[in-house]
Amino acid sequence: MSSEPTPAELADRVARAVLAVPGVHDLHGGVLGEVATYLPGRRVTGVRLRDGDTQVHLVLSWGAPITATTDEVRARVAAIVPGTVHVAVEDIAAPGADPGTP
Repeated sequence: MSSEPTPAELADRVARAVLAVPGVHDLHGGVLGEVATYLPGRRVTGVRLRDGDTQVHLVLSWGAPITATTDEVRARVAAIVPGTVHVAVEDIAAPGADPGTP
């Protein structure tokens, strides 16, 4: 017997899958930090889960191919959550930047 994953489990799975894609530097919270899945006591920045609609906002690594990277992100997220997956590139990390640093 399997149970439905919680929103927290889904958001965490999506974030891990996205961050594992080559060329993804980090997740991005949007202009005002509004792109997130809000959970009790925390939030998953850069991932917004809604019924039938998932948004992922990214910071790409310098030199990453935009189309190939976003296509891979979309495919990996679609394997986790049902519905439409929207991917937005918010920024490009500086050459040699460590993850978590713009």
